[in-house]
Amino acid sequence: MDYSNLTLKEFADRLGSGDPTPGGGGASALAGCLGAALGNMVAHLTVGRKKYAAVQEEMEALIREAESLQDELLDLIGEDAALFEPLSRAYSMPRTTQEEKDAREIVMKEALKDACQVPIRIMEKMCRALELAKQAAFHGSSAAVSDAGDAAVFCKAALQGAALNVFINTKLMKDRTVAEEYNRKADGMLAKYVPLADEIYSHVLEQLRKP
Repeated sequence: MDYSNLTLKEFADRLGSGDPTPGGGGASALAGCLGAALGNMVAHLTVGRKKYAAVQEEMEALIREAESLQDELLDLIGEDAALFEPLSRAYSMPRTTQEEKDAREIVMKEALKDACQVPIRIMEKMCRALELAKQAAFHGSSAAVSDAGDAAVFCKAALQGAALNVFINTKLMKDRTVAEEYNRKADGMLAKYVPLADEIYSHVLEQLRKP
C-alpha cells in the first residue's frame, strides 16, 4: 500500500485500528516528515529577504535537502510496513513440535533483523533533519522561529519513536551480537541528537520568552 496517498483521516484511522501496519515505525516516519517540512518552511520564509541575504545559499541548500528528506520519509512508511508483515506472520507460526519451533526460529531471526532496518534508517534521517532544524532555528527568519522549534520537537519524537521500534525487535533476538550492534547504532544516535533537539528547543523558547 502507498500510505503517502492516504488522506490524513484515512491514515489516522488505519493507524488506530487493529491492523499491525502502519505502526510506530510508520508514525515515526510521518512525524519526521513533518519535522523536515517545518524546517523547510522556515527556510522558504527566509529566502529572498534582504535581512537574511548572508544565509541565502544556506537556506536554499536546506530547502533542497529537506524536500529530499520529506520524500524519503514518506516512502519509509510503506517500507516499514512491508518489512514488518513477515515478522507479524512469524509470530503466529505454529510451535507445537520441535520441528515447528526450529522453523519458526529461523524465520524470526531474519524477520527481526529486517524489521530493524527501516527504524534505523528513520533515525539516521532524523539526525540530519535535526541538523537542518538547528540551521533554521539559529539562522532562519526570526518570524518563523517557533516553527523551527516545532521542527526539532517532531524530529526528536521521530528519532525516539524509531529507536523504540529498534529496541523492541533487538530484545527478541537470540543472536545478541547482532542485537547489540543495532542497539549501539541506536544508542549512539540518541546520545548525540536528543541533546541537539533539546538545545534547539531551548534556544527557540528563550527567543520567544525573552522581554
